[in-house]
Amino acid sequence: MFRLVAYALESAHGRPPAAVWSAPYAFHLDSPGVVAAAGWPVAAAAAPRTDGLVRLSSLAHPADSCDVPLALTGPPPDTPAWAVRPYALLRALARAGFGRGGTDLHVQGSLTAAAGLATAEPADCALALAVADVHTPAGVEPDRAHLARLLARALPDGDAALRRAALFARPGEAVLPGRDARPPRYVAFDPAATRDRLVLMAVRGRSGGADRRAELARAVACARRAGALRAWPPGPRPGSGVLVLLPEARLAAVRTAVAAEFRERGRPVPRFLNIAVAGPARREQ
Repeated sequence: MFRLVAYALESAHGRPPAAVWSAPYAFHLDSPGVVAAAGWPVAAAAAPRTDGLVRLSSLAHPADSCDVPLALTGPPPDTPAWAVRPYALLRALARAGFGRGGTDLHVQGSLTAAAGLATAEPADCALALAVADVHTPAGVEPDRAHLARLLARALPDGDAALRRAALFARPGEAVLPGRDARPPRYVAFDPAATRDRLVLMAVRGRSGGADRRAELARAVACARRAGALRAWPPGPRPGSGVLVLLPEARLAAVRTAVAAEFRERGRPVPRFLNIAVAGPARREQ
């Protein structure tokens, strides 16, 4: 994936990236404010510019690349819908001294929103780290705590806890609640160590609102009857998926039972995605 993102930036903008960073998707545990990172990444490739231009592209939006001026004040220029958030973050980074001359940027996730995990926060973190890196002296790693505070100011609608997980997570551990300015605290959370499995179960189809919640409730009830231990939503906002913790020996039985229940009603079978408790964002190249 990281080679592909680097190649995609060079193909879209005619120059190789100066850095490629990944940031993990993150999720809430069923305790308030406790979060962890998943072993699925979002990648961002960046190259610095000196002409005040921002060039944005994504494999998920191949027809919607854009070249726009980096305006630090006033209304933002028109951009495709997907690029509004990255451009807002690039403006905030430039105001903080990262990339006033402009940036070429390519962003790509390994999951879509249909998987059930929040997509914005890992993309925010990967983008911020990549841009800060290419506009920081060689050998100096971006200050993650500083970037966390910048993200909170620039994108107040985001989930600060999920960003904290993406920036500071540890494999096999969960990040405890705390302020971005304080060093993170951790607690063990490693399902594999106890021969358990953590999976994301996401319902499919065009249903929304009450219908989606009802379908999720059916899937959870069926999973519990088949041996699941716990189930909870991965974020504070209603979505298409729930996290399910279950004994490793019951995984096949749970998947089979849920699939049978949905097929009997003529509904699409929910997707199951294995979740490993992963580490933080990192530089890939």
